[in-house]
Amino acid sequence: MELGEAVELIPWHRFDRAAAKNRSDVKGLVIATATQIRLELIELCVEKGWPFYVEKPLHWTAQGVADIYAAAGDLTARSMLGFMARYHPVVQALASNDLSDVYGVSFEIGHDVRQWRQNWSFGGSYAAKAEGGGVLLDLCHELDLAHVLFPSLTVQSVASIGHVDYAGVDFVSRIALVDPAGRVGSVAMDYLAPTSQRRSTLYGSREIRQLDMLAGHITRESGNSRKQETFTFERNDMFRAITSDWLKLIGNENATLRPHAPRLSDMRGSSDLIADAWSKREFTGTVEMTF
Repeated sequence: MELGEAVELIPWHRFDRAAAKNRSDVKGLVIATATQIRLELIELCVEKGWPFYVEKPLHWTAQGVADIYAAAGDLTARSMLGFMARYHPVVQALASNDLSDVYGVSFEIGHDVRQWRQNWSFGGSYAAKAEGGGVLLDLCHELDLAHVLFPSLTVQSVASIGHVDYAGVDFVSRIALVDPAGRVGSVAMDYLAPTSQRRSTLYGSREIRQLDMLAGHITRESGNSRKQETFTFERNDMFRAITSDWLKLIGNENATLRPHAPRLSDMRGSSDLIADAWSKREFTGTVEMTF
């Protein structure tokens, strides 16, 4: 591995629980299983004292989130939740700004799920499961980013579109958000967009800020003024950054991390927000596309 650590890939279907408990050569465990498989592996990490990196989301229910935090205990301080979008240079730049003038926010992410991977079947994947699958959980980065920038936002309602062949699985979700200060927001995500997009708009009394995370732009408009910042980055930069921070935590829970690093001990609010959104989905219709 380019970060200087040896890595062993163990597919879940070949995972030997008894053998794992007898190992003494493990520094940490990456849990990149389907969403439904979390607690058992985290309990193993606690038993062995292994810091862990767990893919997002942590769980789709508030009780599931609570159970994981209860099981993980103090190990959360040296563990990481896989919201690598927090390391995107657009997010890092915006999060360092004064956003007190913002009264409205809109986050949008969309991909055609059929184009994600070659030789991949949606129907045979975790994403097609009624519990633990669906677009709200799969593309929840934008909901987490809304929480990073405006942590007092709460879920007001969620409207979802399902599929005739996958009961209980959302293919489109629109989340309405509010906060005690009167700020309003929305997060839109879907599996159907014919072209990939990750755009957000922050409406403020001083300026309108428009984000394009695929192009790496922040555009600021006020009156007749329009300025654009462009950030050079590669997608893998985010994965390298989050893994580097996690490796620091393995050795020292007091290590200096990048701003807004998703250390698990700091991620309860975001995890509860995602679980709350999932619980509030109301299906308004279905699509009949072939998957």
